[in-house]
Amino acid sequence: MQRHHADETLQAINGLEPVLQRHWHPDSVLLVVGAVGAITRLISPYLMGKKKDPAVLVLDPNGQWVIPLLGGHSNGAEQLARELAADLGGQAVLTGACASDQRLALDSFGEGWGWRRGGSTDAWRTLMQGHARGHAVRVHQNHGATDWQRISAGQGLVEDSPDSAQLSIGAELQTPCRWHPASLWLGVGCERNTSLTLVERAIDQALAEAGLAVEAVAGLASADRKADEAALLQLRESRDWPFRTYSAERLDAIDVPTPSEVVRSELGTASVAEAAALLAAGDDAQLRLKKRISKAQANEHGAVTVAIAEAAVPFAPQQGELHLIGSGPGDPALLSGDARRALARCCVWVGYGLYLDLLEPLRRSDQVRCDGELTREWDRCEQALGLARQGAKVALISSGDSGIYGMAGLALELWLQQPADARPSFEVHPGISAMQLAAARAGAPLMHDFCTISLSDRLTPWPVIEQRLQAAAAGDFVVALYNPRSRDRNWQLERARTLLREHRAGTTPVVQARQLGRAEEVVELTSLEDFEIESVDMLTLVLIGNSSSRICDGRMVTPRGYPGAILS
Repeated sequence: MQRHHADETLQAINGLEPVLQRHWHPDSVLLVVGAVGAITRLISPYLMGKKKDPAVLVLDPNGQWVIPLLGGHSNGAEQLARELAADLGGQAVLTGACASDQRLALDSFGEGWGWRRGGSTDAWRTLMQGHARGHAVRVHQNHGATDWQRISAGQGLVEDSPDSAQLSIGAELQTPCRWHPASLWLGVGCERNTSLTLVERAIDQALAEAGLAVEAVAGLASADRKADEAALLQLRESRDWPFRTYSAERLDAIDVPTPSEVVRSELGTASVAEAAALLAAGDDAQLRLKKRISKAQANEHGAVTVAIAEAAVPFAPQQGELHLIGSGPGDPALLSGDARRALARCCVWVGYGLYLDLLEPLRRSDQVRCDGELTREWDRCEQALGLARQGAKVALISSGDSGIYGMAGLALELWLQQPADARPSFEVHPGISAMQLAAARAGAPLMHDFCTISLSDRLTPWPVIEQRLQAAAAGDFVVALYNPRSRDRNWQLERARTLLREHRAGTTPVVQARQLGRAEEVVELTSLEDFEIESVDMLTLVLIGNSSSRICDGRMVTPRGYPGAILS
């Protein structure tokens, strides 16, 4: 479901009971097409409680209504309903109190930020019931992204000390209800062929001694010599923890509180567990637990040393998602279902303020917007990627199509610079570009070969732009000019017209389209010699026809073939 696909599709000709018996567990998502009443009666014998039931969604046969029947918060059914409805062009029917009151769902919102939930079911139930009654909730956060706090105003959330808070966000086991960003790195040293049970017990005891949650663990770290240690590899797979190893030279360069000359004589470094934990945790890391040694018990083999360091920034790229979304020219009605689904999925939207404003009608009260400045594209990419590396689901928004003069290329460059194990998922969602909408408004001007050229020389030297204009003019391409003119760049468009006039007539049709897809939209048909350059700005797209383009009855058309071509 998370990836827009069904793992298994079944038609229950002989009844749903065998299917329910096989799939009724908390990790499942069941989407059933049918009537709510009939499905409610069908699943009622299987209900066991929040921790044991799957997410169950009901879809009407026409695909208009998606109802999260079970597991709305705890198993993410409400969020899945939103995404599926966006995909189908339908509507999610959310009857939960948080959705109805537009309150932050305290027991589920952290999942969007890549955090893991801790605490008892009873404690969370009490917290949610009190919040629903209007009681203030005392919150303490000492780690993880704080952007979510922008939406906490008016939510009845009060910042408090860790000793009296009801809800905490951090690595500690302090409050009844907790969200845990992945901030802890476990440094582990062990004898060869140490038992897995011993390693697990040593880690659990170390975390308990430090008062830290296993849900806050980001990964394992050790010496290169332990890269093939069976127990550590098994632990990596079973817990889905990254496993980093370091050379003896790098480990020995780390200042640790309890170095050992015995270890140095054997491994070439005075520390494995403490040094590896600090290295993995990165700059400004804090050692939360000095090394502790655990010995084998009955039926176990080996010995284990564990230390714990906390990173300044959480690390959970395996949880994170970076969605590159093309918002289209401006009208939300022109968004694809795919883009709508991605927007519904993400807890934070990053983009230039104007583009976020255009999508504001689609933003829920529990989604954060991070406004950026017009020329700070790299900053926005770094911000979005940084949050996704922490485990957040992030939408990085461009106007038009993010892959056409948008953010997709910059974001992908940054993403590719990351180590393979530090990359969140990366997905590009296409949008309608200004060129496409201008063509649709004008008629059919793109029926033959065409090209797009940006006249902005901020990222491309002007001689290169001139070379492309000359080639497009000589090749008789239909040309779409992006970024044609601004207050500081007021001569380039006239130069482009001069270059194009060297190869095509002044009567060549031109589409001058401004504020496409918005209430202020203006689309004019003119000619290469007559269009008014002074009326063009950065919100305008200029589309120039080729030698066969023409205007007829208020429409611009470029024939699919040149005169004399054989059309079948």
